Amino acid sequence: MKNVLGLEAVDCLANNIAYVYSEFCADEFRKCALDNLDSMEFMERGTHIARALRNHLPEKYEKAVEVILASLTPPNAATEGLGLAVLFYQPHSCFISTYGLDKEYNGGDDPFDISMKAQYELTKRYTSEFSIRPFLMMYQERTLSRLEEWISDPDPHVRRLCSEGSRPRLPWAPRIPAFVEDPSPILPILESLKNDQSIYVRRSVANSLGDIAKDHPDLVLELCESWLSIASKEVKWVIRHALRHPAKRGDKVALQLRAKAK
Repeated sequence: MKNVLGLEAVDCLANNIAYVYSEFCADEFRKCALDNLDSMEFMERGTHIARALRNHLPEKYEKAVEVILASLTPPNAATEGLGLAVLFYQPHSCFISTYGLDKEYNGGDDPFDISMKAQYELTKRYTSEFSIRPFLMMYQERTLSRLEEWISDPDPHVRRLCSEGSRPRLPWAPRIPAFVEDPSPILPILESLKNDQSIYVRRSVANSLGDIAKDHPDLVLELCESWLSIASKEVKWVIRHALRHPAKRGDKVALQLRAKAK
């Protein structure tokens, strides 16, 4: 998988940026981005290429992000079967999470709004579930407020970001300690999306509940039981999927709820 971010990806990224930013030194960027790249794993490559972008885009973060946004390809219409090609955008995600939190990189101006705009657009092409997490950790209330706006977005990729990015124990990503300890701030998101028309979103809701169940099993069992009384077939699927790990451990209540949710 790491080879997705190799020579071809760097060349493509250089061409995309150069197309919208005439001052971009594509050859110098390529040299910087490819330096020692072969020795790195996928996530490390994303960060490395993001640093190369930082060195060759406008110094002010906001202006650099506007260039990056202008270089994006059209949004994905599908939610399934996208393959590994979308991983091309991992450096873009790393750029936002590395430089989009601190005023230091934005000439002293608050970069929050432009970072949210960037993640809103990026998640339509790839995912912002990794880049949104530092914002949830540093600016929990501000970021949750933005996610609450996005849960009614017409794009399923944006709605899924709300549940997937806020997962307490998202795979391949740092945990969000505050939500591991107390998941109550994200429950309204899951409540709003549990009956989403897209299985892509509902699967994310179930996975988030599965994360929460690892630390707060009684909370998740109680929540699923409350949903079950008026559950649609879509919500019943969410319940079954959310409780699969407690059920595998032999939890009697989880087994009973999954049986009722068939």
